[in-house]
Amino acid sequence: MLVLDSHCDTPSQLMRGRDIGKNNVGAQVDLPKLKAGGVDAAFFALYTPKDLSPDASTRYALEMLGAVFDALEARSDQATLALTPDDARTNKSKGLLSIFLGMENGAPIQRSLSLLRIFYRLGVRYLTLTHNGDNEIGDAASEGCRWHGLSPFGREVVAEMNRLGMIVDIAHASDETFYDCIRCSRSPIVSTHSCCRALADHPRNLTDEMLRTLADHGGVVQINFYPVFLSDPFAEALRRSGLRDKEWIEREWIADPANPEKIAAKDAFFEELAALPRPSWKVIVDHIDHAVRVAGIEHVGIGSDFDGIEVTPKGMEDVSKMGKIFAEMHRRGYSDDEIEKVAGANFLRVFNEVIANSL
Repeated sequence: MLVLDSHCDTPSQLMRGRDIGKNNVGAQVDLPKLKAGGVDAAFFALYTPKDLSPDASTRYALEMLGAVFDALEARSDQATLALTPDDARTNKSKGLLSIFLGMENGAPIQRSLSLLRIFYRLGVRYLTLTHNGDNEIGDAASEGCRWHGLSPFGREVVAEMNRLGMIVDIAHASDETFYDCIRCSRSPIVSTHSCCRALADHPRNLTDEMLRTLADHGGVVQINFYPVFLSDPFAEALRRSGLRDKEWIEREWIADPANPEKIAAKDAFFEELAALPRPSWKVIVDHIDHAVRVAGIEHVGIGSDFDGIEVTPKGMEDVSKMGKIFAEMHRRGYSDDEIEKVAGANFLRVFNEVIANSL
């Protein structure tokens, strides 16, 4: 079984000084934790926030890319870059972790298919079209009113991604953008880190109709670990707590990550979040169960969003605990073959199909 996590925001943490070769206290992802959790491969997402200018977003994405390359070069005895599913299998046979690259938010390609091709040549294998804001490619789940789906340029982006063999990721996309991608893409699309709207009524999650449509077109949904996307009661508790008004504390730490005072303030803020009535990690498996019932066992996987979430489910504080999910699936009656599909085989199948369709 090859275990794959399709979305970790670890490049952002590299920019804040994390050494992923060490077991970092309080970190959600590093190489020792990936190993301890039985995770063989992970997509590191190059995330750029919506408030950066076009040129600044491109520069920041390249800086994150450089940070990933430097980290892997420094820890080449533990992990290496992967570009294809076959690479991941070969690396596992050598005892190495595989790091794939994704890009979260299409802003760094600006309005240039040439820049899209450059990022592909540098190893980026999926593009999350939007983040928490509409952009030049299409509309986001959090806004969704600029284009009412994909922009004309966004349709060109999807076509070029199909030609290159780059996976179209609709996590963070609006419902209209989702359906436009279904219509425009000749390869299966994915949601690398989303949950089920039937269980948690958040616009970032997929409705049952979207889950069925995604499956009908050969795609896969990768279940997210963020408590807000897993549990309406937690989302309400977070709203009532007023802690959203303190998010400036994290932003100040991000701007000055080596400052001891800002580190301490960030840690205290995270402790307040962790003290809220967090859902159990077993709710992750509830979302897997629901997605399997609606979309089928061939169309569900894991995309934790670790290192991009400031609070986790209780009992799933970092990637070292990933194996608990598969043990719980076994307890609920899933076969070894079914668990293998959810653990990574489904996503890798789609990945191979995207590559094959590009040839």
